[in-house]
Amino acid sequence: MPPINPARRQVLADAAIELLASSGVHGLTHRAVEKAAGLPAGTASNYFRSREALLVAAAERIAGLHHADTARAVEQPATLVDLLTESLLTAATTLRSRYLAIFELQLEATRRPVLAAALAGLQDTASHLTAGHHGELGLATPPEKIPVLMALYGGALFTLVSAPPGSVSRVVVQNVAEGIVHGLAGPAQRRP
Repeated sequence: MPPINPARRQVLADAAIELLASSGVHGLTHRAVEKAAGLPAGTASNYFRSREALLVAAAERIAGLHHADTARAVEQPATLVDLLTESLLTAATTLRSRYLAIFELQLEATRRPVLAAALAGLQDTASHLTAGHHGELGLATPPEKIPVLMALYGGALFTLVSAPPGSVSRVVVQNVAEGIVHGLAGPAQRRP
């Protein structure tokens, strides 16, 4: 067996992401990935022995891309609302395929324990990275609130990414980000 070529593995994972976004999990086959990547038959199965391995590779690639984007974003001074706005807007527009693919993977993980375990590990990594980024930015986000913030972000992400293309605007996304950070109703009002 020839040595693994990391660049080719990445091309295959990227093709898998695009297929997940356009055709769903049922459209993801080794042959379809090879065709989308412009590679010869048998290439994908040399790198990913099973369909499950191909799904895990796509999830890992998406996580790596997301973490790299997040690391670049925190290099720019901004408020948490600004960071969330940019992240959500980019995800719902420029990177829409990537996030449609991760939602496909999350649903498939409910039926595939190996994929569920891979996604859980990626979630743990995301939680630690998010806490670290908040620390670097000097944000006073309590560690126990990071999972809450991530859950709110994930729900907003799903809503925005699954909206009809072209229907997401900066104003809408900024309102969502402000709601995540500051809440909707403000401090709870006591009844007399």
